[in-house]
Amino acid sequence: MRAVDLIRRKRDGGELSAAEIGFLVEGLTDGIVPTYQWAALAMAIVWRGMTTVETAALVRSMLHTGTVLDLGDIPGPKVDKHSTGGVGDKTSLILAPIVAACGVTVPMVSGRGLGHTGGTLDKLESIPGFRIDLDLTAYRRIARECGLVLIGQTAEIAPADRVLYALRDATATVESIPLITASILSKKLAEGIDSLVLDVKTGDGAFMSRVEDARALAESMVSIGRAMGKPVRAILTSMDAPLGRTVGNALEVRESVECLRGEGPADLMEVSLELAAEMLLLGGVAENRAAALDRCRQSIANGSALDRFRRVVAAQGGDPGVCDDPLGVLPRAMRLETVRAERSGFIGQFKAWSVGQASMLLGAGRATAEDSIDPAAGIVLVKTVGDHVAAGDVIAELHFNPPFAAALPAALEMVARAVEILPSPVRRPPLILGRLG
Repeated sequence: MRAVDLIRRKRDGGELSAAEIGFLVEGLTDGIVPTYQWAALAMAIVWRGMTTVETAALVRSMLHTGTVLDLGDIPGPKVDKHSTGGVGDKTSLILAPIVAACGVTVPMVSGRGLGHTGGTLDKLESIPGFRIDLDLTAYRRIARECGLVLIGQTAEIAPADRVLYALRDATATVESIPLITASILSKKLAEGIDSLVLDVKTGDGAFMSRVEDARALAESMVSIGRAMGKPVRAILTSMDAPLGRTVGNALEVRESVECLRGEGPADLMEVSLELAAEMLLLGGVAENRAAALDRCRQSIANGSALDRFRRVVAAQGGDPGVCDDPLGVLPRAMRLETVRAERSGFIGQFKAWSVGQASMLLGAGRATAEDSIDPAAGIVLVKTVGDHVAAGDVIAELHFNPPFAAALPAALEMVARAVEILPSPVRRPPLILGRLG
């Protein structure tokens, strides 16, 4: 086989066989097929797409470039969740302890934030001492002891994806549904899970801004997952406004702890509980959605969910005091500026993309994979969609440290423009837009 011939065929709308896809993926990992040829192939896939058979072959090939874990020695069901990325989306930190407290093991391999969306690993690393770079032996041990484990992608898990992910980011080929499907499923199916719940986001702050595209991505991942013998369910959720009241790593950890205490904002609790309930249903520990939701709420009320989070933080080297005194344990920014309402009315929109971009300017996110972040930086939404405001009321707080002070004027302007104030009361649109699988 020659890579150039396969690239040409895909460019012209042809179909690649499983053997040909395997050759290309192995060649990428071994260095036999150079990255510039894969860049051309990725663009051809963006233009021409891939069939379900091709996408399944791509997932399988990428999955088997590394270790596929077997967690059969850990009793009970193993279920994970994956989000396609959003602004203020800290649901993993909330639902993983809830689900573990209800008897389902959550072995979670997460990623870092890039662009306007946050990453679970960055949030966890804002907890002093917390380690995400554990080997697979520690991964197994902590999963068994705590019922959950939260790490980053290791060199053994889907190494082809590590190369291809960076390549896609540099070649404007991130949005391809087959490539997204292969990236997500190759990592998740390597974790040793029995089933998977997907949070596919759509709206202003999501990678898939159109609901039709988000549904197509969800359908792709559900069907490919099933074809590979893993039950997969997807929930479509809205990302037109930030989720919860905080955007930024330490701020989001603090809010996650508040949720595990039963004190979180309604929108964030709704999405977290819906996803957690789906995980219990897939794990077979609840008869129906109502029973699953009830079990999740009970784990918060009786403190068992917060206790699971405390245990995993300690097991992974972090300061478990974050569960008791998050303000005292987590890093805090030295400076704070506010955005105030220009007139009275009701907040009709709070555009997620603009808030995410402003947070990134303040140091809470990274524009490129090589950028460092400030864990204390971020934005607190004092008001959100549907809230009444009077002229001069504080709408948002911008938290930042002196090295990012030069970006403050642009960040303030972005947040101010993100807010729409209307004269009449506004009902917040639904967060759950659909279910698949």
